[in-house]
Amino acid sequence: MDILDTADDVLAVSLSDRITGDELDRIMDRLDAIMAHHDKVHVFVQTHSIDGIELKGLGAYMARAMPLLGKLNRFGRVAVVADQAWIRAATKLESAVLPFISYRVFEPQDRDAALAWVSGTGD
Repeated sequence: MDILDTADDVLAVSLSDRITGDELDRIMDRLDAIMAHHDKVHVFVQTHSIDGIELKGLGAYMARAMPLLGKLNRFGRVAVVADQAWIRAATKLESAVLPFISYRVFEPQDRDAALAWVSGTGD
């Protein structure tokens, strides 16, 4: 996992292979830091060849993530760049469940456009 250098109000991560509990903790730590300083948080996630999520640490992540349901109004733009159709489809399903958050799904060749959009500098 890489945390990408972006605007202060953007959580930008690149994930590949298996997502670990430690990576989820790092994402949550970064999200907490952004939320402490900004009213709106925008999210950019780039995935490559995800083959699963490590179950160890998933419970702790869920415990940290559940309170975010009460803060959904603090999320702005969410861009997901994925090389796998199942991740793009899951993101579209999530966006249907959370219609007041602005989601866009991108293929890898459109990564730069996705990052510009989520940062507020693109269409």
